[in-house]
Amino acid sequence: MAQLHHLPLLILLFFSAATAASAGGADEAHVSAVVAENGLAFAKDVLIGEAVRSLTPLRLPGVEKAVRVPFLGGVRVAASNITLFHLDVGDNSTVYPGDSGLVVVASGITANISMNWSYRYDSWLFPIEIADSGTASILVQGMEVGITMVIKNSNGSLALSVSQCGCYVKDLVISLDGGASWFYQGFINAFEDHIKAAVEKAIPENIIEGAGKLDSFLQGLPRTVNLDDVAALNMTFVNDPQYGNSSIEFDINGLITSAVAKTTNLQKHPHLSLSCGGASKMLLLSLDEDVFNSALDVYFKAGSMHWVVDKVPEQSLLNTASWKFIIPRLYWNYPNDDMLLNISMASAPMIRITSEKIGATINADMIIDVADGKETVPVACISVVVSASGTVETSDNKVYGRVGLDDFSLALKWSKIGNIHMSLIQGVIRVFLNTVCMPYLNSRLGNGLILPVVHGFTLQDVYILTSAKQLTLCSDVIRTNASSLASSALL
Repeated sequence: MAQLHHLPLLILLFFSAATAASAGGADEAHVSAVVAENGLAFAKDVLIGEAVRSLTPLRLPGVEKAVRVPFLGGVRVAASNITLFHLDVGDNSTVYPGDSGLVVVASGITANISMNWSYRYDSWLFPIEIADSGTASILVQGMEVGITMVIKNSNGSLALSVSQCGCYVKDLVISLDGGASWFYQGFINAFEDHIKAAVEKAIPENIIEGAGKLDSFLQGLPRTVNLDDVAALNMTFVNDPQYGNSSIEFDINGLITSAVAKTTNLQKHPHLSLSCGGASKMLLLSLDEDVFNSALDVYFKAGSMHWVVDKVPEQSLLNTASWKFIIPRLYWNYPNDDMLLNISMASAPMIRITSEKIGATINADMIIDVADGKETVPVACISVVVSASGTVETSDNKVYGRVGLDDFSLALKWSKIGNIHMSLIQGVIRVFLNTVCMPYLNSRLGNGLILPVVHGFTLQDVYILTSAKQLTLCSDVIRTNASSLASSALL
């Protein structure tokens, strides 16, 4: 029906900008992402799962002690190969924004530890050394772990650090196996304080080490992502995250720039209200209309908005014979010649978002070309200003759109075939816009676009709200596999 020469479709740019969620190049944020209470709880569960995987198995330091026993003399008891191999956090965990960071507290944790035990002693009663050994299983009860994580903006990236981390073990139950374990139970209980202290020291150390890996992961996320060879998204965060009573807001510049453009320092964005139509969602992503307009401006300046139409449903309209009574000189000069419509943008399209709809104004130049033998001759140029509006819908993990014609106006810019009365061709242009342009755009938008997220996660139950100059995506997040977060990558 039509040949498209690198023409970025208007509403598809809505989706590409919205789902990538960031870009750079101006002095304020235009994208805000709020992780709501449900989202924080989900993130907490993911981080706890990651922590459990990284902590198990956990090797603890061994110990050897000398104990004086009446009648027996000096007894040396040792514990080795002490390994924490199982952690059960259960549902007793909470997360909330504190005064200085994000606080995660897990209580009522149980753990299982295995170890080897041994003893040996010399006594005046026996002329030889006596020794015995075996294994032990340890049940850790009532363990509590608390961590305060601080997330800050570090030169446009997110930096994560641990300001506080502690672990408390309430009780241990040690059961010995092997040897004359029933007789030596009292000796092994001497290790209780050592094992408690070892657990309370090792778990925070390993959590802090894991937080360092997560910090490296966050700071290693790409600052810019090329959409193609023309436009790029700059993944640059603006200022520090803002902590609410039960949420965290991240502000991002959001303006799409040239693929070769450099980033700049960014300023603060007004606080985003936790409003998602009354629904309780994990993630709220808000995008200013400037995000979409910046994308359109980049493609316009790159000269990518060009469309050559050589096929239409009523193909006879692209022959001069159909115009001999409307534009007589066109037919007299080029009788029965085929025509092409060479359409290019006169300026970057403009998007306007309201609570009712997403509107667009498109200012295009339509040059009428005549195929005169082997030569293509431009004979007239008509300015076409189109007002259109669209809606955005979601289904599962995809976003779909639909656009419709609202109004248009015509003006003759120049002509080699005499004056062309716009009122005479207005009906034909309306048919062209409704039967060629709008269906083509809607066929592309109907394919939908998958919303990209971090690998291993997917968005669920996404829906979209519009307000004055702003589009907001509301979504839950689910985990699709148990791959390590530190090895994940952005789609």
